[in-house]
Amino acid sequence: MENTTKKGKLYLIPTTLGDNEPLEVLPISIKRTIEQIDYYIVENEKTARRFIKKISSGKSQPSLQIELINKFTDPQIIPSFLDPCLEGKSIGIISEAGCPGIADPGAEVVKIAHQKNIQVVPLVGPSSIFLALMASGLNGQSFAFNGYLPIDGSERKAVIKKMERISKDNNQSQIFIETPYRNDKLLAEFLKTLAPHTLLCIATDITLPTEQIATNSVAEWKKINIDLNKRPTIFIFQA
Repeated sequence: MENTTKKGKLYLIPTTLGDNEPLEVLPISIKRTIEQIDYYIVENEKTARRFIKKISSGKSQPSLQIELINKFTDPQIIPSFLDPCLEGKSIGIISEAGCPGIADPGAEVVKIAHQKNIQVVPLVGPSSIFLALMASGLNGQSFAFNGYLPIDGSERKAVIKKMERISKDNNQSQIFIETPYRNDKLLAEFLKTLAPHTLLCIATDITLPTEQIATNSVAEWKKINIDLNKRPTIFIFQA
């Protein structure tokens, strides 16, 4: 017999970019959605539970059903995470910071949801990538998010040079992210590799009280001392 149960929805629930009050940077719709959902797919259970408690203190923690998706998750079991949707229950994906599905393992769950004809509902929230681009003054019509650069020094230098050529040829902003404790090393690599006239935006601690966003030429950045160690940062350059 055909299963006629109405499917639940998959909600993509953004989180804060740092340790600030959720409702300072998130719309009230996030709170309402969390209060209606007991099934979640998250990167880290402890931080997800803390976020849920902070945004909805009255929500029962024991009632939460949580599946983990990270680099240790067996890809074979990911489709089963969506079983509650097939039974009529909605699920929320919560990223560690910012928007699920963008530089985030939740994208794999979303892809499977489409294959299973489960409605995907993206909710409004802060994306460090787009907030940095908005504030950079660089090209917001043509841009590329490149994620993390290679760790190997020579390979990293070659990719930076390649992306700078692409930026110049296409008048395109190039966006990068790095593990916070490697930020200073990446900045040093940019200043050593990029041409002096190339514009570089450094966007740090976005939405936090310590937020700093500035765009200067590489030549100008070489005259400025800035400490990015362990501070979430987005880098954008345009040749």
